[in-house]
Amino acid sequence: MAEDLKITTSTDKQEQYTALIPQIEALLYGEPDLVANLANVAAALKEQFKWFWVGFYLVKNNELVLGPFQGPVACTRIGLGKGVCGAAWQQAKTLVVPDVDAFPGHIACSSLSRSEVVVPVFKNNEVVAVLDVDSEHLDQFDEIDAQYLEQIVKLVNF
Repeated sequence: MAEDLKITTSTDKQEQYTALIPQIEALLYGEPDLVANLANVAAALKEQFKWFWVGFYLVKNNELVLGPFQGPVACTRIGLGKGVCGAAWQQAKTLVVPDVDAFPGHIACSSLSRSEVVVPVFKNNEVVAVLDVDSEHLDQFDEIDAQYLEQIVKLVNF
């Protein structure tokens, strides 16, 4: 597939995801390189939704290490249970945080981030990475985002 993304202008979030998922599948099809695939997923999400920050943290040596992302510079390493990413990793579940300032132990990689969703990525029932998405707006994410982002991370072959 040509690396062109058709941005959906619909304001309906579900329509945006349902238009984007087949495009992500096409980007990933036949590409075995994990870094390339993570980079394209982050870019596709950032382009479609215009979120503040979209990226992956990979589990390495019992910590989360920054992987491919789109947005301003970010925290490089996050410990188990630390911040929203570390909590999602530890709990092995998606966390939707409407106001990051109200999240105990939130790690502020950027003071502009106001809400966040973090989705764990599983391989053999073990968390191997997390997808982290930040918005500069409060209450940006909901269960629709959680549901579709969980589908998207399953498309990546870890």
